[in-house]
Amino acid sequence: MSPEEALLAVSSVHLGFQVVVTVVVYPALADVPGGRWTAAHDRHSRRIALVVGPLYVLVAAACLWSLLSSPDAWTLVAVGGNAVAVLVTATMAAPLHGRLSNARGRAVLLTRLRRVDLVRTVAAAVAVVAALLA
Repeated sequence: MSPEEALLAVSSVHLGFQVVVTVVVYPALADVPGGRWTAAHDRHSRRIALVVGPLYVLVAAACLWSLLSSPDAWTLVAVGGNAVAVLVTATMAAPLHGRLSNARGRAVLLTRLRRVDLVRTVAAAVAVVAALLA
């Protein structure tokens, strides 16, 4: 497997994960009644970490390998798209999840989280298109 193939593969998995979060996970969380919110959100946070951690390690590894192999402009765009998605997670989505651990202000915070999530999903999509073109 070449660095370009690895980048395309991991970018595609990353986008698939983001689409599931956008289309399935966050809408399901939004449907949780207030009285069950804290327990549901805590379970979500524990479970999603089991997927996000290994996925982001693979994303980082493929991006690094690609950067070390004389990348073209499309490879740089793909790496940038993945980097934006990961950085938005770390700097925006994760803090919002921290604030969502209780039900107070949940509707407003969920709206913000879904907007942030859209940025991650678009960035992951850009990464896949660029990786295809690399």
